[in-house]
Amino acid sequence: MRKSGSGQNGARGGRKESRQGFRSREDRPARKSAPAKPRSVKSAAAKTRAPSAVREKPAAPRSEAKPAIAEAPRGPTRAQARAEAQEVLATGVQTLVVEPDEADMRVDRFLVARFPQLAFTHIQRIVRKGELRIDGKRAQPNERLVAGQKVRVPPLKLDQQRPVSRSPAKDQDERDFLKSITLYEDKDVLIINKPMGLAVQGGSGTKRHVDGMLDSLTGEDGQKPRLVHRLDKDTAGCLVIAKTRFAASTMAKSFRARTTRKIYWALVAGVPRVRQGRVSTYLAKEGEEGDARMKVAQHGDEGASHALTYYAVIDTAAQKLAWLSLKPVTGRTHQLRAHAAHIGHPIVGDPKYFDIENWELPGGIQNKLHLLARRIVIAHPRTGKPIDVTAPLPPHMQQSFNLLGLDTSQYDPIVEAPED
Repeated sequence: MRKSGSGQNGARGGRKESRQGFRSREDRPARKSAPAKPRSVKSAAAKTRAPSAVREKPAAPRSEAKPAIAEAPRGPTRAQARAEAQEVLATGVQTLVVEPDEADMRVDRFLVARFPQLAFTHIQRIVRKGELRIDGKRAQPNERLVAGQKVRVPPLKLDQQRPVSRSPAKDQDERDFLKSITLYEDKDVLIINKPMGLAVQGGSGTKRHVDGMLDSLTGEDGQKPRLVHRLDKDTAGCLVIAKTRFAASTMAKSFRARTTRKIYWALVAGVPRVRQGRVSTYLAKEGEEGDARMKVAQHGDEGASHALTYYAVIDTAAQKLAWLSLKPVTGRTHQLRAHAAHIGHPIVGDPKYFDIENWELPGGIQNKLHLLARRIVIAHPRTGKPIDVTAPLPPHMQQSFNLLGLDTSQYDPIVEAPED
């Protein structure tokens, strides 16, 4: 019985000690079978206040169980989750030095190469706003760089680059597609017949484009083929691509020096009174990036650049349509489309520049841009010998030519047009 009484006293003593040692149920060590639910920090802090004697008491072995009452880790807030989802890297002001193999690059292409995570539309915006400086001077969009120049870049928000595991099957599909539209290829140069509707570069909402497909052709040395010039999304035909940096630099000089010969074919509304002529204007961009168009401007206007095009009438269809050969001497955005509209004969199917009211499209002709980069002649970057490549008519233009009885075997009168 003494033994039993001792046990009862011990139990009472234990309960008494419990009342002294713990202020609430939540402060007790959690049972192994049922962990205590975490309370808020404010509530837990208020309820764990104890007399000074207890606070100063050395930690007993039981206190080791207190991690059970620690606040559970909280998930990210909505703002944090949103920031993580954006995955952007904010940079500071940077000064970049142009390397020798980057000489002669346009400043916007230079930034594309240095910051592949940066949208091209954003690059155009910071150049247009004057935020980009070359050796302390405001940069122009088409300005060419010289080795050793210092390019000051404003703070940027770059998409975080993720290690992308490319799909071998997708790479093979893209290589096969590029091979199917190849007009000429060697170890330095690739010329493809770009289909109408395929963008040359990415942009807002554009995921499939030539520049992205070129990733599948990256060599063992890490060099990715690069664009030497551009075509509008809806313009079909010859597109020149450099497979090496040397080729890119050399052919860029050819385009800049205007030694590269480019011949375009177009189907236009009406028949020009002057059968062979010259269009010389200044062009300036107007509107937002997504809906921008070129307008004829005056010399000295902001953003105005000189544009020169030769044209010749190859054939006509009932005085309602004309087949033109066009030779751009300069290479301005939308130059041929703007010049054709300027002389009163816009290109058939042009959504931006066709402005003839009450004009009806002849039956059987599709309302698509009838413009083809028909032929290009460029010096080979290593041998200097001319590469002369011709692209066939795209399906919608071939259909129109068949309906109108236009014979593509005829002599092209602009081939011998003046160079200047």
